[in-house]
Amino acid sequence: MTRDVLLKISGLQFTADNDESNEPEPVEIIAPGEYYFKNGKHYILYDEFMEGIDTATRNELKLHQDSFEIIRRGGTNVHMVFEKDKKNMTCYTTPFGSMMMGIDARNISIEESEAEIHAQIEYALDVNYEHLADCTIDLYVQSKDQEHFSIS
Repeated sequence: MTRDVLLKISGLQFTADNDESNEPEPVEIIAPGEYYFKNGKHYILYDEFMEGIDTATRNELKLHQDSFEIIRRGGTNVHMVFEKDKKNMTCYTTPFGSMMMGIDARNISIEESEAEIHAQIEYALDVNYEHLADCTIDLYVQSKDQEHFSIS
């Protein structure tokens, strides 16, 4: 995989702006990023600009066999750890306030080739110690210089 990559992340977003049914909104992000492999882990770095927040959020993704980490710094701050069959707690800080999040990863699958990585994470999400939803994150990472961009 080259250093310059394109990534696509899809999943669910929970916001206070949702209607009364508190249904999650599907979210999809496609962004350029940087990739490197160090000490047996895949690292993907990218910036995200969110509506209503003036500063960019720097995201660092770490993939390693049965674990996945998301570290966000900037407009929002959090260090989420997804480990198969283990519940991890973290504090998610946003400009609108903070909340405790529990992440109980049920399945983590990673497929990789020379020019692509596909990871899927299935997990239960707790917010302020109450179960909110069962969620999935799909991550596709591809070398930027590939002739055909297969992320669609």
